[in-house]
Amino acid sequence: MGSGGLGPAASPPLHQPARVSIYRAIHSAPSAPPAWLRPPAPGPAFLPLRGSSSRSDWLSGSGPRPRNAATVCWAPGRRARSRGVGEVSAMWAVSVLGAVLSRAPGRRAHSALAQLRGILEEELEGIRGAGTWKSERVITSRQGPRIRVDGVSGEILNFCANNYLGLSSHPEVIQAGLQTLKEFGAGLSSVRFICGTQSIHKDLEAKIAHFHQREDAILYPSCFDANAGLFEALLTPEDAVLSDELNHASIIDGIRLCKAHKFRYRHLDMADLEAKLQEAQKHRLRLVATDGAFSMDGDIAPLQEICRLASRYDALVFVDECHATGFLGATGRGTDELLGVKDQVTIINSTLGKALGGASGGYTTGPGPLVSLLRQRARPYLFSNSLPPAVVGCASKALDMLMEDNTIVQSMAAKTQRFRSKMKAAGFTISGVNHPICPVMLGDARLASCMADDMLKRGIFVIGFSYPVVPKGKARIRVQISAVHSEEDIDRCVEAFVEVGRQHGALP
Repeated sequence: MGSGGLGPAASPPLHQPARVSIYRAIHSAPSAPPAWLRPPAPGPAFLPLRGSSSRSDWLSGSGPRPRNAATVCWAPGRRARSRGVGEVSAMWAVSVLGAVLSRAPGRRAHSALAQLRGILEEELEGIRGAGTWKSERVITSRQGPRIRVDGVSGEILNFCANNYLGLSSHPEVIQAGLQTLKEFGAGLSSVRFICGTQSIHKDLEAKIAHFHQREDAILYPSCFDANAGLFEALLTPEDAVLSDELNHASIIDGIRLCKAHKFRYRHLDMADLEAKLQEAQKHRLRLVATDGAFSMDGDIAPLQEICRLASRYDALVFVDECHATGFLGATGRGTDELLGVKDQVTIINSTLGKALGGASGGYTTGPGPLVSLLRQRARPYLFSNSLPPAVVGCASKALDMLMEDNTIVQSMAAKTQRFRSKMKAAGFTISGVNHPICPVMLGDARLASCMADDMLKRGIFVIGFSYPVVPKGKARIRVQISAVHSEEDIDRCVEAFVEVGRQHGALP
């Protein structure tokens, strides 16, 4: 081994990709090596071509590996030429080899993945540090007022499900799903317009339109998809959409997809809505978009005033009824029935995944031509598989039960009032008015999370909500009342809140 050289023991064999990378790196430049390949001082660069092997032998790996790596000099304007080994530093040879190998495609991909992991871990640590980390508790039973939770002994009272009518595990609903599964299969393996429309889909759409007293209806995999499909298909750059600032994320995202002019009015502020309607008069169509019931705050849109303004300024009204369908209004038709404006609301989007069986699915119902247009242009409808038959069967049965007997709807108001009044008497602030969504306002995200954990220890399943689900500084525990909760269940929940609230200083 010569002075300053690298012998065989110190220089591991190079595999074919590395040989090719070095060769290309050296010979791709016509006159000078790239900056990362230049020696630390004026002098030779190198390529291990010394010995009896030719370049092609060395690159292919068929010839003997060079005994010494530092054997080639770079001359400006020429290809590499052979020089003595003493002219090149062994340490510099190692650094150049490392640089070449680090630029190999596999190494670059690994580096990019490592960078991504670092960015993601930093973001996740920020969520943990802010106290807004959302853990998923695992339920090991059917959905219902009483459930079993992994790691917790005994039955737990569930006060945070959208199971407003308690139909998620109703025996008749389950049986309908099983029967439809047997008769129509597990799924369609297709979108609707190819070979994914069964008679049960058309029957359910007709039933939904009849329930809401509208001309037609169209099914989607979820109401999020219904909101994603509506605005883009309906509105053009000539139109305008006016949206409540606290509308559900799916409405916001759906509006973002369309090319209409966008106006956002302050939450439930009718003066601001009127000002925006005046500003939007120059546009072809004006569509006011609002939640019927706002899921985070439990308040209800002033539809009477919204419809009055829409009439004055020649606008259409769209209402998302996900947290109203099935239980608000005398027969559970929703906020338009509750507030007496059924004939003034143009378009309704809602869900089958809450009160109406709780499985999945969403829909749009309204004018026939609108529904026909959505079948042609709504991307979530055109490019998503059909709603599974079992889900269709469950939802259809839930609607039948509701239309046959709405006494279950009447019990909701009394149970909601019982919880709200007792919690307020205990000293808690409860957002919203007369809605089974009862947000217990706490403000601090960590407090909401810790109180929810301690409620579980007392046999009550509730969840803390914090940013980005709700605005910063407005964390809360959202309690939801179900028709199948008993008065004793509600009283037990209130007692647990009082105990935990005092423990954490939320109550005096």
